[in-house]
Amino acid sequence: MLLLFETAAGYALFKVLKEKKIEEAEDIAGDFQTLEQAQKVVKLKAFSKFENTTEALAAATALVDSKLSKGLKKFLKKHVAEDEKLAVLDKKLGSIVQEKLGLNVLWSNQVLELSRGIRQQLTGLISGLAGADLRPMSLGLSHSLSRYKLKFSPDKVDTMIVQAIGLLDDLDKELNTYAMRVREWYGWHFPEMTKIVTDNIQYAKAVLFMGTRDQAQNLDFSGTLEEEVEGQLKATAQVSMGTDISESDLDNIKDLANQVIALSEYRGQLFEYLRNRMNAVAPNLTVLVGELVGARLIAHAGSLINLAKQPASTVQILGAEKALFRALKTKHETPKYGLIYHASLIGQSAPKYKGKISRVLAAKCSLAIRVDALGDTNDATVGVEARQKVEARLRQLEGKLLGSEAGTSRGKEQPAKYDKARQGATPALATQPKAYNADADVVDGAAADKKEKKDKKKKKAEEEEAPAAEEEQPKKKKKKVVEEEAPAPAEEEAPKKKKAKVADGEANGVEKAAKKDKKKKKAEE
Repeated sequence: MLLLFETAAGYALFKVLKEKKIEEAEDIAGDFQTLEQAQKVVKLKAFSKFENTTEALAAATALVDSKLSKGLKKFLKKHVAEDEKLAVLDKKLGSIVQEKLGLNVLWSNQVLELSRGIRQQLTGLISGLAGADLRPMSLGLSHSLSRYKLKFSPDKVDTMIVQAIGLLDDLDKELNTYAMRVREWYGWHFPEMTKIVTDNIQYAKAVLFMGTRDQAQNLDFSGTLEEEVEGQLKATAQVSMGTDISESDLDNIKDLANQVIALSEYRGQLFEYLRNRMNAVAPNLTVLVGELVGARLIAHAGSLINLAKQPASTVQILGAEKALFRALKTKHETPKYGLIYHASLIGQSAPKYKGKISRVLAAKCSLAIRVDALGDTNDATVGVEARQKVEARLRQLEGKLLGSEAGTSRGKEQPAKYDKARQGATPALATQPKAYNADADVVDGAAADKKEKKDKKKKKAEEEEAPAAEEEQPKKKKKKVVEEEAPAPAEEEAPKKKKAKVADGEANGVEKAAKKDKKKKKAEE
């Protein structure tokens, strides 16, 4: 049986003289205490030395990644026969060797113990390899391997993402400003077109294609506008209330429209570039929240590493710092989401559950960011699994909402609880309150005595208050009587006046009767 051993100087192949020692792992350490004992267990069969540091680094990198390098493949083909057993330290490497070379490969804990013993006596077992030479080789290879692992990778540059998303936001602002200027400028000539063509890019293309409004009838806008919009535009162009413009004015308007179209095309190219960079730098974060939201999170934090250092609670409200400090200052409710609010998963949820979904999504985003920043893999398996869990949580919350709206629970119908009041021919209502049974209470003797004393005190207080109230009531009545007697003189004066009036009326009546008698007498005479 042969044993493959890797060193900083090269590959070594040892022949195991006592194969039984591999099965007895407990006695291996004792057989390697001295060089003479080690030479009785293993013997060097072949050694392949690395020519330079680059070759050593390539071989070490392949071994760390459990890959079969070309140099190792040639070495094994040359020195290992097909009928011999080969013991290796790495299980993955052993399976690859067994698959590609067809060798009988062995890996176990006993092989690890045997390699540990060989490492103790390595300089003596390999002739021509001194400890003074092996030590700087191991140190130099470890430094080279560390630099290779931490090597600056152009595919992992998050600075480009920060600059791209910043430029994208600036382009949106400038594009909106230019488009509104085109609408306002051309609106003097054709004001009705602003309401007919709502899209800014289509408006700029229509201005370039049409020129003045009087040419609209002879043009075909099929490549720019829809049929309905085209028909409405042509009909409105005939009765437009706009003013006429000169050729120089129209040329300047067309130049500005060209700028709008060029900026929109460049924005599309920049967005495609940003999408590719996000898929390369942060694939898991992109799967969860999308390219734009992920890029804005990275830009707000400064870098992907800085974002990976943030906890989930910070990722959740990242971008809402002003609202957070204002809420803390005024002692109001803190914001539930920041930039993460624009993610599609939060947009799909109901307003009632946006806070819960944002918290769940922020927790998954925090894990995905750390995998993207510190992991070695470039696949998005973590992000896909996390998105599925967030979607499952969203469906669960929506199911609860539907259940509460319908008023019925999911699953099989549960049997109703037994209620004695609802049994019999005429069951009581389900909402009928039950009467309180005072006899069912168990009260101690001392407590009952205290209760009786309190009742007696209350009765005495009520009896004492009753006479006092009765005394107060007559006093109040007397006062009322006095007040009623006070206006009596005024009432006496009123009858007197009435009597005087009656007397005056009687005197007048007597005088009138006397006058009538006199007139009668004169008439008779």
